[in-house]
Amino acid sequence: MALLNFKKRDAAEKAPVNPAVEAFLKGYSIEVMPRTAEKVEDFRDLLPEGTRVYIAHIEGTPIEDMVRTAKRIAAEGYPVMPHFPARIIKDAATLENWIAMYQGEAGVDQALLLAGGVAKPHGEFDSSMQLLETGLFDKAGFKRLHVAGHPEGNKDIDPDGSTKNVDEALRWKQKFSETTDAEMALATQFAFDAKPIIAWADGLKAAGIDLPIHIGIAGPAKLQTLIKFAIACGVGPSLKVLQKRAMDVSKLLLPYEPTDVITALAEHKAANPDFNITNVHFFPLGGIKTNANWAIENGGASAKPANA
Repeated sequence: MALLNFKKRDAAEKAPVNPAVEAFLKGYSIEVMPRTAEKVEDFRDLLPEGTRVYIAHIEGTPIEDMVRTAKRIAAEGYPVMPHFPARIIKDAATLENWIAMYQGEAGVDQALLLAGGVAKPHGEFDSSMQLLETGLFDKAGFKRLHVAGHPEGNKDIDPDGSTKNVDEALRWKQKFSETTDAEMALATQFAFDAKPIIAWADGLKAAGIDLPIHIGIAGPAKLQTLIKFAIACGVGPSLKVLQKRAMDVSKLLLPYEPTDVITALAEHKAANPDFNITNVHFFPLGGIKTNANWAIENGGASAKPANA
């Protein structure tokens, strides 16, 4: 007799789509890199019409590769939001050139601005606030600017484990949002537990920060993969969710899926319509196709691919 029974559910036994989850996933976004995007033959087979596709800019990736990926995805009909990591941008002239390349070749008019996971800046920029202060995105007529949010803090920004500097930066970004013509929002690091996420979002609102929140969610992946990324990215309290799962032998060999955290957030949103988390942003750590297929299975009409 088998010690572990991992019987797959028959398609006929598949549970109906949760309407709260379907509503919560409407307008979700997803993140790719040039090398991961190359593995997708046609994004329209996987993503709904109008899905925002972020393009992560990892240190060492040539800007030409980034722009080529943006152009390809835009040509398939998707709005593209490339990363602009402050610490790998040498100076204002470089930033202006990147903006011009993205606009000229891929029609880009939105961006995610972040410090970037680099210890030593390559030039004069250290934070997303410095990028915003150049005024170059407004000058270029960018319609949407997203900045980073950290539901569980960020030890690169606050080495003492507090949220002092993160909170101060958010107050600055809130004030900036009142002066720019671009729509602004927070795109967050991923987390695995709904309770700390809800408490953080409520705390921002109470502090007068009303930027819409696009909550980062890790897509389906092997447990070992997620734990590795979570530790590398400094995910805090909700890492315990993964550690607890790792101790359950019946779940150890099964891939993690974000069903529990998304269901909890979706049901909270359904019960509290003014909740300031407005969108889901997926980090497809187990692969773009795997993530998109999970959304298709759980998101109903909100996740129906363009080619379906």
